[in-house]
Amino acid sequence: MTRARRAALAAGALALAACAGEDAPSAVAPAGAPPAPSVADTPSAADASRFLMQATFGPTQSDIDELVSIGYSAWMRRQFNASSESNVSEIRRIQADYAARGDTVEAEALADIAWRDMIDGEDQLRQRMVFALSQIFVVSYENSDVAETLASAAFYMDVLEKNAFGNHRDLIEDVTYSPSMAQFLTYLNNRKEDPSENRVPDENYAREIMQLFTIGLVELNPDGSPRLDGSGNTIETYDNTDITGLAKVFTGLSWADGDFGGRFADRTVPVAFYSPLAIFEEEHSTSEKAFLNVTIPANTPAAQSIDIALDALFNHPNAAPFFARQMIQRFVTSNPSPQYVRNVAAAYETGFYQLPDGQAVGSLQRGDMRAVIAAVLLDDEARLPASRTDPNFGKVREPVIRFTHWARVADLNSASVLGEGNLDGQRALEETAPPTSLGQQAYRSPSVFNFYRPGYVAPGLETGDLGLVAPELQIVTTASVTSYANFMMDRIEEADALQTYRPGYSRELSLADNPPALVDRLNLVMTAGAMEPTTRDAIIAAVNGVPLRAGSEPQDRRRRVNAAMLMTVLSPEYYTQR
Repeated sequence: MTRARRAALAAGALALAACAGEDAPSAVAPAGAPPAPSVADTPSAADASRFLMQATFGPTQSDIDELVSIGYSAWMRRQFNASSESNVSEIRRIQADYAARGDTVEAEALADIAWRDMIDGEDQLRQRMVFALSQIFVVSYENSDVAETLASAAFYMDVLEKNAFGNHRDLIEDVTYSPSMAQFLTYLNNRKEDPSENRVPDENYAREIMQLFTIGLVELNPDGSPRLDGSGNTIETYDNTDITGLAKVFTGLSWADGDFGGRFADRTVPVAFYSPLAIFEEEHSTSEKAFLNVTIPANTPAAQSIDIALDALFNHPNAAPFFARQMIQRFVTSNPSPQYVRNVAAAYETGFYQLPDGQAVGSLQRGDMRAVIAAVLLDDEARLPASRTDPNFGKVREPVIRFTHWARVADLNSASVLGEGNLDGQRALEETAPPTSLGQQAYRSPSVFNFYRPGYVAPGLETGDLGLVAPELQIVTTASVTSYANFMMDRIEEADALQTYRPGYSRELSLADNPPALVDRLNLVMTAGAMEPTTRDAIIAAVNGVPLRAGSEPQDRRRRVNAAMLMTVLSPEYYTQR
């Protein structure tokens, strides 16, 4: 971060503190700020569960009780202040454990860390932000180079955690200087052009940082709708000349060990694997670089060139609505209204959002991530009950979210789930990305385009006929639905092949003698009260069909809970988030 940016952020933070201090009853909204939410600060249990489905990896009863007790505003502040642990430190500890056994750790260790953070992390909002950001700024260890450098992949995870509540501009910069991103999008050791050798800079990152990370393919209005030209056609944000000009910016970056190029296997400075990329000025293009109506003069130093380029992308009119819409899609609904997008984009632009209790979050600087996520989760469209009956509102819950929600409610012992402490043992969650398994896994996307695209329209379905996007439906097929059912059944029913954990179910087991009460509890914590009467009745009937036999009551109670839970996680009310 440049000295000027640090000073500006510090000044913004002080200004916000002055108008919305710890004891201040309200905050003064800057010009252009989004409207304050009209929702009451203290939710009902069902409203709390619904909010937590959007904001976390799934509510537990204790999470619901806490939110009802303290309210949305205090919960947001508590989550913003929650601590997180270094993934680099964790992966190095695991590598040391393996080395002590004369073994080499492989990529499943990254899966262990990610699952543990999602299921057991106290900083649930940060972890949901990290998961959302990982699906926009995609790095995947399906790529063999990324998988080979585990410390670099862990460093990338730390980059997302560090910036989840920071500033979008800093996130873009830290992603750019990340070794794993440079490996994944092939600009590691990217050399300046040389006409004598017919060599041009690699264009991969230049293309994707525009298309996927910052501004998108077409020009947008502040509400996220496409801008149109005089003939009613969309306007492209960039063309191939912009890509070739921007590609020259991302030259001269390599491992921070003083050696440009060379093989990974020959690297002898381990700290380079979990450090930002270094600039090798002699390999950076010295020619003029022109893109997006910006011109970087010839012989501009590499660091300055990169700053100018990232500033241009960050300050582009598309940046706020493009990022706002994707964040809404990841947390709340696939088809937000233009006003919802405009409100979140305004939080991005002003770095300000007023919470329901009258206090505010944000640094008053463009791109403030706390203001953005607060606007996403607390906007009236997200919170007011009318949205639940709007047929265009909501989203398909992706497989990772469905599984982690169940795991959190089931009160799993994460150490045994993840295989920690039994390094030769089964790792039940080691590889869930294939469609024959869960069909998704953090940091294992098949490409830079994630498991699904934000603009995906399902062909031949009613959503498509209505012109609605349904991103998660891109990975919903007949085969994946069956695989998900089998995946969940094996874990809920504790199949013999997966005896690496045992769900606790303490609250559920205490209600097993009372099927209506058991199902009502699952209705609250698993579907936020959205279960249809027919679904509820069917599950109660199934639970009643499991008799409590004399002498086998403990086993039969668990069978009742298993039946109720399996039917719940396979229900349409659980598949969708409204």
